[in-house]
Amino acid sequence: MYFITFSVPVPMLLQLVRGVSNSVDASGTCHCVVHLPNNSVLLQQLEQLQSMARELISQYEQELFRASEYARATEDQENQALEMSHTQEIRNPSAIVSLHETPGFDLLFLQLEGAQKLATQLKTKGGVGWAAGGAAGLLHQLQDQVTNASLTLKLLADTNQHSFGALQQEVDVLHGQLNECEREKEQEQASRNPGPPLPPGSCAHGGLQKVSRPLVLQLNWRGLSHKAGAWGRDSAPGSDSPLYWVAPLRADGRYFDYYNLHKSYNDLVMMKNYEQWKIGYGDGSGNTVYKNFMYFNYYGTNDMAMVNLSSNTLVLRRPLPGATYDNRFSYAGVPWKDLDFAGDEKGLWVLYATEESKGNLVVSRLNESTLEVEKSWHTSQYKPALSGAFMACGVLYALRSLSTRQEEIFYAFDTTSGQERHLSILLDKMLDTLHGINYCPSDHKLYVYNDGYLVHYDLTFLTLKPTLSRLAVKRPSGDRAPPKPVKSNKPSRS
Repeated sequence: MYFITFSVPVPMLLQLVRGVSNSVDASGTCHCVVHLPNNSVLLQQLEQLQSMARELISQYEQELFRASEYARATEDQENQALEMSHTQEIRNPSAIVSLHETPGFDLLFLQLEGAQKLATQLKTKGGVGWAAGGAAGLLHQLQDQVTNASLTLKLLADTNQHSFGALQQEVDVLHGQLNECEREKEQEQASRNPGPPLPPGSCAHGGLQKVSRPLVLQLNWRGLSHKAGAWGRDSAPGSDSPLYWVAPLRADGRYFDYYNLHKSYNDLVMMKNYEQWKIGYGDGSGNTVYKNFMYFNYYGTNDMAMVNLSSNTLVLRRPLPGATYDNRFSYAGVPWKDLDFAGDEKGLWVLYATEESKGNLVVSRLNESTLEVEKSWHTSQYKPALSGAFMACGVLYALRSLSTRQEEIFYAFDTTSGQERHLSILLDKMLDTLHGINYCPSDHKLYVYNDGYLVHYDLTFLTLKPTLSRLAVKRPSGDRAPPKPVKSNKPSRS
């Protein structure tokens, strides 16, 4: 009979040996006596088991030590990431560093995967007999701990990522609400204290604030059946021309062939001292007048056309690159308005859509002499969902129909900053559809052709707070050479 004395930790011993006498000394070491039959095979197996147990315990202690080191490394990496995130947020609030993007997390994932592989190798190396012993329970416990650590680490990374994303969204929403609140407060204060009137052609304001009630001038000179058309004044900044123009389309709502010129507002009201001109090749109601030239869409094409109002001469015709035509992306309820021209304090514009923009409204600034596109901006608004649009001080204002008697100016796009915003300015109307919409910087009025009637509105812009003004430096500018005539027609006076 053999008497074997060995020392192992108590939890391990209780799983390996049961039903034997044992004692624990003051240091916590368990001493036990195992009575075995005189069998060398069993003794060898026990010695092998004892060796494997020691090896496993050593591996377990090493993994615990590594886990402790990993925990400290994770804490250090987290502190570094938080410091980096704070620094980056100060420099650029929109770019927040997430902890899951730091190298520490990737290193921990790799080390935990290595620990899992090691546990699997130990289990395979031990064999069936070894796995059936008490060491198997300890190995399973180690595997569970490694798995839990991996899941916890992954959950921490995902939660951290989502938390930063949600926090950034909340900050953006609150920032937008704060800006809107400040804007409404400024508008309320401006309405109570309107301040001095805005000089003609000035953009020293904070954007459109409100629109007056409509003033109906009269029915167009061709009659009620000509529901589509446009009218207005010269939209060039600083223009002191008293000229008014009226351009009703044919009854089909598409063909632009005649227009009247009136030398003053009184002449327009009294229908006297006017000139009537025929051109015969216009398409839709997107006309505008800028520096005594009328701009419109040439019939059946995506060409821009330019006519000198002094002689009714077609001086230029040029295609607009990429622009759709033949009613492809016109406004809602306003057919054949594929090219919508506009003039304001910042220049000459054309509003249109392309296949590339998927029907969204495109704003292009034109060279007034050559009709070349100088710069373009793409908006987020689907053009057929809008009822119309106009430009004022380089800002696009888009409308949508709320009912048969009311429109809403709901969207603005600033070409200077490239920023868009939503607003809600109501605009009353007498009849269902607003066709031609033209803004005039000289009097800050909106001239609208409303189902055959000539209507205009007074626009009020947000007054800016008084600031120290700087001396303006005038730059010399050359005179524009008049375009070469192509075709002319003699006027018929009435």
